[in-house]
Amino acid sequence: MNNNKLIDLRMLIYTALFTALIVIGGYLSFPLPFSPVPIVLSDFFVMLTGLFLGPAWGAAGVGIFLFMGLIGVPVFAGGNAGLAHYLGPRGGFLTGFLIAVIVIGLIIRKGKQSIIRDLIAMIAANAIIYGVGVPWLKVVLKCTWDKALALGFLPFTIGMVIKIIVAVAIMQLFRPLIKKYIPSLDRDKPTT
Repeated sequence: MNNNKLIDLRMLIYTALFTALIVIGGYLSFPLPFSPVPIVLSDFFVMLTGLFLGPAWGAAGVGIFLFMGLIGVPVFAGGNAGLAHYLGPRGGFLTGFLIAVIVIGLIIRKGKQSIIRDLIAMIAANAIIYGVGVPWLKVVLKCTWDKALALGFLPFTIGMVIKIIVAVAIMQLFRPLIKKYIPSLDRDKPTT
């Protein structure tokens, strides 16, 4: 087996692993009695996916997660699935996952890697997730902006900050291993 095929196989395995972590994060779901959006760890694992795998492989992992949920595999928060669930109040957050993982990967792949770059990537990702999720929630629920923010953003701010800090800390801890075991930037794209 040549080196490129070995690298691609390794990246496929990492992608499957991070997809599984995103699914597990959805099962670690804590419903809020006043909001249709639960507290989940999926977004945390989406952030780690972008940090560890970059834009292309990260998008592949999140894309697989979304595809599985859309075809009926119970991978969304609380074991939900299907197009109807995706088009409901949580769909914007799920869509935001895909955009966010790409943005994270693009930010951390440009220039020198650092804790500041990781923080910027995490903040941008969360801005995207909530920037897509809250307006979607507003449209689906036909509510005011104040109500949409109260249901889909404000209750999650403390958790968001904690997840960002933990994700960046994990990246700092594992960065030497990532450089050793995850291929360089020229191998960041899935091959056909």
